[in-house]
Amino acid sequence: MRNTYDFDYPWRPIYEWRMTGVWLGAASLMLVVTRTLPVPSRMGVAASLFCVGIGGLRALQAWRRSQDGARIRLTDKQFIGIPEVIGIAHAAARRESIWLGCGFHWTDIEACRMHSLIGRGIAAQMGKELLHKDGAYWLHGLAREGGIHVDLDSLVGHTLIVGTTRVGKTRLLDLLIAQAIARGEPVIIIDPKGDHGLAENARRVCEALGQADRFIYFHPAHPEKSVCIDPLRNWNRKTELASRIAALIPSETGADPFTAFGWKVLNDIVNGLIATGIRPNLVQLRRYIEGGPDDLLLKALRLHFKHHVPDWESRISSFIKQYRGNQLLAYISFYKQVVIHDTQSVDLDGLISTYEHNREHFQKMVASLIPILSMLTSDPLTELLSPNLDSGHERHVTDMARAIRTEKVLYVGLDSLADATVGSAIGSVLLADLAAVAGDRYNYGINTLKPVNLFIDEAAEVINQPTIQLMNKGGGALFRVTIATQTFADFASRLGDENKARQVLANTNNKIALRVLDAETQKYIADGIPKIKARVMMIRYGHNVDSRIHDEYTASYQEQATEEEADLIPPAILSELPPLHFFARLSGGRTIKGRIPILR
Repeated sequence: MRNTYDFDYPWRPIYEWRMTGVWLGAASLMLVVTRTLPVPSRMGVAASLFCVGIGGLRALQAWRRSQDGARIRLTDKQFIGIPEVIGIAHAAARRESIWLGCGFHWTDIEACRMHSLIGRGIAAQMGKELLHKDGAYWLHGLAREGGIHVDLDSLVGHTLIVGTTRVGKTRLLDLLIAQAIARGEPVIIIDPKGDHGLAENARRVCEALGQADRFIYFHPAHPEKSVCIDPLRNWNRKTELASRIAALIPSETGADPFTAFGWKVLNDIVNGLIATGIRPNLVQLRRYIEGGPDDLLLKALRLHFKHHVPDWESRISSFIKQYRGNQLLAYISFYKQVVIHDTQSVDLDGLISTYEHNREHFQKMVASLIPILSMLTSDPLTELLSPNLDSGHERHVTDMARAIRTEKVLYVGLDSLADATVGSAIGSVLLADLAAVAGDRYNYGINTLKPVNLFIDEAAEVINQPTIQLMNKGGGALFRVTIATQTFADFASRLGDENKARQVLANTNNKIALRVLDAETQKYIADGIPKIKARVMMIRYGHNVDSRIHDEYTASYQEQATEEEADLIPPAILSELPPLHFFARLSGGRTIKGRIPILR
């Protein structure tokens, strides 16, 4: 049988203050009686001290209840300075943990208190003024708060932050980013909307650590202070580069004929560029897809003949005469009739097939690829994403692998508010590059490498299939991915498939929910949490007068304790969270109620 204290209502009137007054009054009365009446002094003093002790006990109980009531009305925002965050981060790193602000472990005890208060009516119990505040601040007053620390190992399972606009997603990212920088780990921030505070806080943390050169900045709207990033710099197999760009082609399945043809064309041109000693970049790909691979094919054939065919110049002269000086057709014919039998090149075969493909049909098949390349190579992105600068230039040029290797803090703003289409394309190709870097780390060892912290704000703007692969298998490469979005539907809309959206969600072991207004997202968060047994006290009064028997009267009183199944976190309560307040379901089954301080 449960103790009746389990059914105590914490926010009833504090009768203990009255009891305290009565006991202290009794103590005073005993002293007065001892002095005025012939009562033994020792007995009177002992009785008075006994009353004082009981009064003190009641006062302590009353104070604890008043603290419960005071916490319910707590509405102040918390602020924290960068030096303080750095100190907390260093202390947490020694314990191999991360700090998530202030809060408490949300258990069935706090949930039962919540259900009890809701059942009795918030306004009826706490006053209507409590409902005038921006959110249910009273939720955070259901228990005493302390610092929330989470094991760093759990972050490798990736983290999802969900919440509507202006409730604190970016401020939570501020807190996580500052601690990752303080731990000395590589940090990559992808921010579609280009939040100035997010970039500025990351820069200031680097400066506070005396490492101002760690922070590097990329933003299409500010090319003069942006670094250049080459998203095609890192690869182990040539086919990776074609896959990286083809992943941006709009497709419901990723395997339709347009995507497959686009991948083939990209791969053929990449092979041709590498064969001629040219490093592939976006500008080169656009040039040869829009204008045709004629020049590239001619260079590739000439180099192949030079390295593998003795006396090729004299042997090819008859073919040039046959085609009346058309070198390209002569070279292709010479290759097919003579060279292919001894020194065939698969790369050349593919490039020739691309050149000979019907031009009209070719243009139709690459119609969805050309706009993507145009977006990624238009000014000022020509230099920012395809750097080919002369020696001695002052621009900072980097790539994802180099930024990670040198433990940089790379902020990538995409300017999606001004141009959502181009911003989405930039973010997607950079994430595809990161997936390649993760594969390289996984294949060639990570024993001496530090974890990589990837933060994606408004993730639905840029998420693609490589990102899903990065989250699915990036844990083995020590990637810690944190994504923030507004609703579950954002992923489904972006990926065009609810099953792929669920892949994203399933790859996040830690889920942090701020205020959520979308019913489906609320249900998704709540459904992943076990139910509880909420305890309910029922009291019944009864009386009856029997009309057949004179003055026969009966009365009854009954107390009944019952348990009902209830949500640990009701879905609808997520829509009432105040700004900067959150519920977190962490790896291992812990549920946390917390609030985020604002980084000054």
